[in-house]
Amino acid sequence: MLSGSCHCGATGWTFSGDPGPVTACNCTLCHRYGALWAYDYERERIAIRGDTSAFRRPGKADPALEILFCPTCAGVVAWRGLRLEADGRRRMAVNVRLASLDDVAHLPIDHFDGLNTFEDMPSDGKTVRDLWW
Repeated sequence: MLSGSCHCGATGWTFSGDPGPVTACNCTLCHRYGALWAYDYERERIAIRGDTSAFRRPGKADPALEILFCPTCAGVVAWRGLRLEADGRRRMAVNVRLASLDDVAHLPIDHFDGLNTFEDMPSDGKTVRDLWW
């Protein structure tokens, strides 16, 4: 099980099992936050603890997701989909930058072009360790 917490420790997450590759996205939100995302579904392999505040992009009539952050220190904890999947589950992702480097250093990084093409980019073979050092 992986876990992460915000800077002040009031809010955090757990992720059960192997998350597989994590995603670095270059959309207007993710590149500002510097987040690396591990995906699953709300109340399945992902659990959030503590209070969170949410941010939804202003000016979007039908936003697809919201960013969850600590209301005390503003650490970006997760994102949560605002629309349910066809099977009734809610997609979400946790920010693995809130975990201990020792716990996530080996995870491969996938790159996603959320800014222009909305497509996965070719793998460059890097891991979380490569981004943090």
